[in-house]
Amino acid sequence: MTREAHLSRLLRAVEDAPEMSRRTFAQVVGASTLLTALPACARSDTRIGPDGMPEDGPYGVHLQDGIMVPMRDGVRLATDVYLPSDVDGLLPGPWPVILERTPYGRNRPSRSERSLAEPDEARGRAAVAELFVRRGYAVIYQDVRGRYDSEGEYQKYLDDAADGYDCCAWILEQPWCNGLIGTKGLSYAAHTQAALASAAAPGIAAMFLDSGGFSNSYQGGIRQGGAFELKQATWAYRNALVAPEVTSDPEVLAAMQEVDVHRWFREMPWSPGRSPVSLAPEYEAYLFEQWTKGAFDEYWKQPGIYAEGFHDVWPDAPMVHMSSWFDPYPRTATDNYIGLKAKKRGPVRLILGPWTHGDRSLTYAGDVDFGPAATLDGQLATDFWELRVRWFDHWLRGVDNGVDTEPAVHYFVMGGGTGRRNPEGRMDHGGEWKTATDWPIPDAIDTAYYLHRDGRLSTDSPVGDGDGLTYRYDPEQPVPSIGGTITSGAPIMVGGAFDQREREDFFGSEPPYRPLAEREDVLVFQSEPLLEDVEITGPLVVSLWVSSDCPDTDFTAKLIDVYPPNEDYPDGFAMNLTDGIIRCRYRDSWETPSMMEPGRRYEVTIEAFPTSNVFKAGHRIRLDVSSSNYPHFDLNFNTGEPEGLATHARVATNTVWMDAMGPSHAILPIVPSGSDS
Repeated sequence: MTREAHLSRLLRAVEDAPEMSRRTFAQVVGASTLLTALPACARSDTRIGPDGMPEDGPYGVHLQDGIMVPMRDGVRLATDVYLPSDVDGLLPGPWPVILERTPYGRNRPSRSERSLAEPDEARGRAAVAELFVRRGYAVIYQDVRGRYDSEGEYQKYLDDAADGYDCCAWILEQPWCNGLIGTKGLSYAAHTQAALASAAAPGIAAMFLDSGGFSNSYQGGIRQGGAFELKQATWAYRNALVAPEVTSDPEVLAAMQEVDVHRWFREMPWSPGRSPVSLAPEYEAYLFEQWTKGAFDEYWKQPGIYAEGFHDVWPDAPMVHMSSWFDPYPRTATDNYIGLKAKKRGPVRLILGPWTHGDRSLTYAGDVDFGPAATLDGQLATDFWELRVRWFDHWLRGVDNGVDTEPAVHYFVMGGGTGRRNPEGRMDHGGEWKTATDWPIPDAIDTAYYLHRDGRLSTDSPVGDGDGLTYRYDPEQPVPSIGGTITSGAPIMVGGAFDQREREDFFGSEPPYRPLAEREDVLVFQSEPLLEDVEITGPLVVSLWVSSDCPDTDFTAKLIDVYPPNEDYPDGFAMNLTDGIIRCRYRDSWETPSMMEPGRRYEVTIEAFPTSNVFKAGHRIRLDVSSSNYPHFDLNFNTGEPEGLATHARVATNTVWMDAMGPSHAILPIVPSGSDS
């Protein structure tokens, strides 16, 4: 058949079957793996981009589906390869490669591909591959070990360094690869990028890590301040529901679907064999492995979950680290940025928005809206697709599009809105994008704000002796998590910004649904109403002098922007910004825990995730201190028993000291007014 005849047949097929699936369409035209054979340059609606290439590109797309790529131990991983083609078949290339390794199905829709135009629609990985392939890339999606069609036993996070290395080595051996590999992906697919980079995988020439890539999972993503993030438990339950060992047995699947997760979270402590994931042994095993390894030992220093220990061997490739204020990974992004920028020649970029995990195309997080400027779409690029493709086009295809001259840091400063309820029912908090030459913001001034017994939070240091506040922490009545840096928490918890009061739809809340500030186990410290705007941008560090009548307990801290009352919020609005926790047994050493002596004073440090917010004149800066934030973090049962293996609980009587001998305080990174970072 001639090229013209083939093209004519393709056009007739499109006209005759417009709703036909791509795979069926390919079969109609006689190529079982040819997804899109019609070149974009043959279509009348083709638009030309600023680089002179058609925006959809001049190429068709050829899929090599389900290639089983062998790893060093013989286990084979399911891999889809998308290659440029024309109506006569595959084009020889070679091409730069875009790689994503995922546990969520290499050929399934991806929540990472939402846009402002379609915020509720997840673009499929095949559709994203097509966008890249049309521009002259080969695109690879691979199921990680033990998930979907890949062989082997699934071990969360820990096989991705070696497997990622082997995948890259295999790519470089293929005739269609030109030796340049770009990596991309959200969340777990960012973790897999950091894992292969920590193994010094070959060929990496550009990276785009979105909301993940563990700098140190012991301090963000799995554990934090010694406590365990219970999103690992909710993630385990929801993903066990699609695990092969569960879906292959109808009785096990039915039993898993009947698990009452809410009941389980009300009935802590759990134990191996007695948990909501006991019917999926692989998932329960990794959950308790992470939970019970409380000390920062060699387990936590593996390349898949500890990038900062391997920054020296990361490729010297241009890279973007992106996260957001209500994501579990802003510390990951900033720590990786700081560590890699100091060690690599290739440009390292940092983007920090106001979103929850991966929701970069939304203007809101929880019950708070940041205005139309908040989305990534229309700010740093027309959409997330353009942001990534400009990065890869420059570094992998040599397109002169200016990304190499852009500021190193883009960050969104929350605040400045009206404080009223918008038409969607959310509080209008506002905000704007800023740029900086580096992180931490060079102009930020670390300023100590001291806690006082009368509830003041001020720059005046305390005087005298014996001042402190005491409360009882009961693990059976913990302070509920009202938003925060939470993801993968369904059906138990959600992330974002909310008025800090109990509510029926927040786990652990009870009638009459009081503000958290009214709880007897929450200590509240706040400034006087501000006389002028105050911007805080950077990490929050809280130093507390504490004592307890138990051998171990937790202390938590939460930074809050307190709005004065208005017609929509007659009690004001206490908006959470960031929070942190410290398990006291780790107060002196993450590696060597030690118990407390009852009644003895200790200094503990809480390192909360970074944030950026303008506290407007008339607002108050507030710091809440307590001993629980549940179910975001696991409960400390105050007994000193091994992590994740508690058998009973005690009520702790805890004291926070605020006198000359124990000046508890928060360090706030204040950016001077008019600063140009």
